[in-house]
Amino acid sequence: MIKRGSKVDKSFSAASMTDLMFLLLLFLLIATTLINPNAIKLVLPKSSNQLKDKAQTTVSIQDTGSGYRYYVETEEVGSLNGIREALKERLAGQENPTVSLHCDKSVAFDEVVAMMRMAKTDGFTLIAATSPE
Repeated sequence: MIKRGSKVDKSFSAASMTDLMFLLLLFLLIATTLINPNAIKLVLPKSSNQLKDKAQTTVSIQDTGSGYRYYVETEEVGSLNGIREALKERLAGQENPTVSLHCDKSVAFDEVVAMMRMAKTDGFTLIAATSPE
């Protein structure tokens, strides 16, 4: 009878697989902490009507207690006129642009109406952002 000189090892080592899974988990944890679409902390009003329209940019009005802070994306622009100038720059050349308005619950309705007027005169669609009920 002829015997084989070499035997095939049938065992499986999962050490390299666990290393890969650990690295993938670490990458995903780091990547998800870096993704923050709206870094401005706002308490949005609640609504049961949620739209899924995609806005080209966002405008945020934050109540500081002693006044308001105005942002386009995460850049502070100082006033409603600053918002108008920043939006003209960002929305230039776009057809039927959409802007998402994020306001604190405590922001006066006058500020929202001013943004609605701006949207009408400057020709963009305004969506009021709310949190789900």
